[in-house]
Amino acid sequence: MRLNGAVDRTTNIEAPSVEQLDLTSKRVLVVGGTGGLGRAVAQQSLALGAKVTVVGRTFRDHPTDRLTFVQADLSSMREAVRLGRELPAETYDVAFFSLGIMAAKTREETAEGIERDLAVSYLSRLALLQGLGPRLGTARPDSAPQARVFIMGAPGAGNTGRLEDLNSEHGYKPMAAHMNTVAGNEILVLAGNRRLPGPAYFGLNPGLIKTDIRSNYLGEGSLLHRLAEAVVGLAGPSPQTYAARIVPLLFADDLNGRTALMFNNKAQVIRPSAGLDTHYTDRFLDASETLLHRATR
Repeated sequence: MRLNGAVDRTTNIEAPSVEQLDLTSKRVLVVGGTGGLGRAVAQQSLALGAKVTVVGRTFRDHPTDRLTFVQADLSSMREAVRLGRELPAETYDVAFFSLGIMAAKTREETAEGIERDLAVSYLSRLALLQGLGPRLGTARPDSAPQARVFIMGAPGAGNTGRLEDLNSEHGYKPMAAHMNTVAGNEILVLAGNRRLPGPAYFGLNPGLIKTDIRSNYLGEGSLLHRLAEAVVGLAGPSPQTYAARIVPLLFADDLNGRTALMFNNKAQVIRPSAGLDTHYTDRFLDASETLLHRATR
């Protein structure tokens, strides 16, 4: 298993440099844009002229005529479903999903009966896309390229999840629970065009970058958490460096007419995980939709 995925040398996507990019006519939705990589992507898009809508729990920036904040608790599937129906998706060019946590050392469950990491990091994305997908970008000019969805996770790393225990109700192990979210997010990319038609779907594997994603597992502010983030900060790029590499990819002309491609933190195409064929991805999404229905009925 490769953490960052195996580079696919047969496919090359060229993106403009960040210095050449003008996004003054673009609208970007960032789900999970109040911290970490999502915030860095939102800020980079904003700096290049885009209008940005950020969804999250706690806003750390100041609203402007080009920056809008929508408060939402996406550990709630009812909230995610509602938001998917109500966000003005018709005007967005790109929807960027970065909201995520890691499973805690002992199982946490939401009020709707969903393991918390699964709810926040994967199932909320499925719920949002069921409402957003068919409407995404439909009010833009006919000449506009197909709207795009970018889903952050760890695609291409060889994780297929535990379909038999998607909600981690039996023999809980934190990493196994988190791998269910990893597999689910890659499956959204691979099967999105069939199961959630409308936009094109792409996956992002940022590798190790210093953010707060590990706080739920290591204990926010604990010595172990601080040490781990210090090491990660030395080994990987900063969120701002990552955003400067990835934001141009979001609007690359080479992505026109394509879907189900995934990229590492250098914006190189990576291969999908073995085992995520059509039969398996459909079974995984069927089980996910059953769990989502159970949470929202």
